[in-house]
Order: sequence, then C-alpha cells, then structure tokens
Amino acid sequence: METIGHFIDGKRVAGLSVSEGGRTKDIFDPNTGEVQSKVSMATPAELDAAVASAAEAQRKWAQENPQRRSRVLFRYKQLVEENMEELAHMLSSEHGKVIADSRGDVMRGIDVIEFACGVPHGQKGEHTYGAGPGIDVYSLRKPLGVVAGITPFNFPAMIPMWMFGMAISTGNACILKPSEKDPSVPMRLSELFIEAGGPAGLLQCVNGDKEIVDAICDHPTIKAVSFVGSSDIAQYVYARATANGKRAQCMGGAKNHGIIMPDANMEQAAKDILGAAYGSAGERCMALPVVVPVGEGTAEKFLEAFMPKLEAMTVGTSTDPDADYGPVVTQVHKESIEANIDKAVEEGATLLVDGREFKLQGHEGGFFVGPTLLDHVTPDMQTYHEEIFGPVLQVVRAKNFEEAVALPSEHQYGNGVAIFTQNGRVAREFADRVEVGMVGINVPIPVPVAYHSFGGWKRSAFGDANQYGMEGLRFYTKVKTVTQRWPEGETEDSAFIIPHFG
Repeated sequence: METIGHFIDGKRVAGLSVSEGGRTKDIFDPNTGEVQSKVSMATPAELDAAVASAAEAQRKWAQENPQRRSRVLFRYKQLVEENMEELAHMLSSEHGKVIADSRGDVMRGIDVIEFACGVPHGQKGEHTYGAGPGIDVYSLRKPLGVVAGITPFNFPAMIPMWMFGMAISTGNACILKPSEKDPSVPMRLSELFIEAGGPAGLLQCVNGDKEIVDAICDHPTIKAVSFVGSSDIAQYVYARATANGKRAQCMGGAKNHGIIMPDANMEQAAKDILGAAYGSAGERCMALPVVVPVGEGTAEKFLEAFMPKLEAMTVGTSTDPDADYGPVVTQVHKESIEANIDKAVEEGATLLVDGREFKLQGHEGGFFVGPTLLDHVTPDMQTYHEEIFGPVLQVVRAKNFEEAVALPSEHQYGNGVAIFTQNGRVAREFADRVEVGMVGINVPIPVPVAYHSFGGWKRSAFGDANQYGMEGLRFYTKVKTVTQRWPEGETEDSAFIIPHFG
C-alpha cells in the first residue's frame, strides 16, 4: 500500500518509517469505506529541513523582477488547467465529492492564481514627489519571507491555491500543510509548480497533524500563518501564532442562513437552496444549512416548491455522473452528522426527511448520508448553534423581517448569508444591517470573486486580513517607507558619478 510522504526541495520525499519513529495515518476511499493509502506525519525535524530549503529559495525569488514571477504563475495556471481531469478524479477519490464539484474546487483555485498573475500592479507602492524641499517619499511592499498555509479537507485544491498563489506572487516562499485526509492533490499541485518553472524549495508540502501545526506556529523562520478549518482550531492557531510574533489569518466555521421573503421567486429560491444546502454533501463553510422563511405561510410555499426537488435528488459514488452529491469524508464525520440529526429530533425539531439510514447498493461500507430536512428548528436548540457540516437543512421560521435580520446577526458564526426577495429596498436594508461578512442577494453562496476577498465575522474569522484579493496581497507583504533628500549643488565627487549627456 502506498505511503504518501512530503514534497520538499522540489521533489517527493518519503517520510520516516515506523522503525525510525515515524507515524502514518490512513487515507480512506469514502465510496467504499476502505483504506486506500497512508500518509506520513512529518516531524519537527522534517519541517526544519523544509523551512531551511524554503528560506534559501525565497531569498533568490524575492530578487526576481515581478514580471518573471508572473510568468511562472501564468505557466502554472496553464498546467493546472491542462491537468484538470487528473486533479478532479484524484480529489474525488480521497474526499468523496462528485467529479463536477471537484472540477469546481480546482477552478476556484485557478481563479486566484489568475489574479495573482497581476499582482505586480498591486505591489507598486506609493510615491510623493516634493514632500518637502528636495524631499521625496515612497513606499515599497516587501515580502515577509517564509510563510505557511494550513488547509482543510473540504477544498484540497482551492484553498491551498488561495494561499500559496498570493504568497508566492508577492515574493514569499510557502510551507503548505494540507489535511491528512486528502493530501494527494496538494502534493500534485506542488509538483506542477516545479514543472511551471518555479524554483525548488519555494513551495513545500509537509503532511502532518497537530504536532506539525504546533511546530509551524512556533517556528522562528515562519513569519505568517494562514489557516482554514473549524473555529476552535482557528482560534487556537491564531492565538499560538500571534503569541510567537507571527501574522495570522484564521478562518473558522459557519452556519449560513438563507432568508426567504414572502415575495421571493419560490421556484428559483428552492432550486438555489437545494444546491447550496446539499452540494458537496454540505461539507462547505459557505454551504447554506439554515433556511429562514419570513412571515405567515412563507414556509409552506417554500416547502411546496422545495420538496419535489429534494425527493428527486440522487446520492451516488463520486464518479457517478448522475449523482448530485457523494459520500462524506470519513466514518467519524458520518457518525457526527447522524448524532446531530438525533439531537435535533430530541430537541423537538420535526424530521421531514431522514438521511440517517441511507445505504448505497453495492457500496454499503461507504460514508453516505442521505439528504435530511428538519422543520420547526428554533434558536434555542443546540443543533441550530453548531456547525453540522453535512447534508442537513434546518428550517427556522421567522415572524417578520426584524427576526430574519436578528437570526444571522446574533449567531456565533458570521461567514455568509443570503436573502431571496424581489424588493430592492428590503435587500439593501438587509445587506446593510446584517452582522455577517459576506452577503448574497438572490445568490445562495456569496463567495467573492478572486479580485475581491473572502472573510467572515465573529467566530468565522480570527485576524484582520481576509483571504486573497488585495487583502491577501497586504497580508503577505510589509510596507517599507523611504524618505530621501538630494541636497542642491554638486560636489566634485557627485560630478564624477553623474554622467553628462549631450
């Protein structure tokens, strides 16, 4: 059985064997429940080797002109596009999402690489001529050095490219620590960077678990840490990294709401929410697991449009072209989702559709959870407050617009929210008042395009900088301001230095 090691100094390397004190973890095929390979857990010593190589490569990379860096990224974008099918199938085999979703995962990462190709324009700095008598002032955006990205299992292509695309384009080297549940795509993305002409050592992929996360947060050479994962771990990483003097941007969990106003186009809203709630088996921080019908009778109208669509959904293997979604990532996660459904029923929610006993014929060992729909969920229920992260939609009924604004605003998470309405004034007021970082108006998953930036509020994000876009550029650079004066008059030496033309 294959054991995946690490990508250090431009090549794949084996991790330490068990006899050498190394550790491995199993990688499952979510479609069957069987172990398909193993991944090596790096030691702090292996991280040291990766960081030393990265620091050496970064010093040279930072001296390259911006056009040269952009050309490497342009070529990298092309290679990722050319290898789309390989990456998508590799991703689906370890994560479980259907191929179409895996292609989307890769494509959203490519969008950020495309933006990063134009970073030289954003990194130009500012200049003031004549700030005083013979005095000019200008600023430079300098790279930080070696930075690190710690990425989750649910987007093993997109989120790494969010991080290392912006880091490398601005002159840094990046240590990538992907999820140990599905590390093959990040490893392949690292290889493609070398094929694109990137220097060996500039992008390292070090696999591991909490031990290596702690080592990253503590390492004196690593200047910044970007993290995406659960809120508890995001808060932990942020605290540990900043305590060691590092910059940190740590994105956490979510409980996104979809507000259905009485005037919404119910057919369109139902279609949009179906995909947003159940797509990728709900394993998305921008999934929409809570729907809020507003006013008398709105819930019934919504459910009337929604139920036929839900009943027509197909759950299948990740390679089934007819499947709407596939299995969840592990048996442990499947059990967690089902325990939350149990809890919601205990708390008094009405179970309209139950996905707990779903079995796929021929794949009975797979980690499948059927689509689940819970009505009459209330804000005092524990399962409303927690992130279930599965194919579970909760209906929370609101009496009026004020309640609808209050629900997402008062929730512990503040990642995304959507409102469905045909009233522009209502939409504008909602977008202005709601205490959430990303808002969609008749858009169910309001992930910003690559030239804006991604980031939530409250326990959905720790730190002041968002992911990618100009926020990402600022996170991975530090400003140096130069004030210069050239006194009037020439000395004998300056006349010798300055050439005379004409």
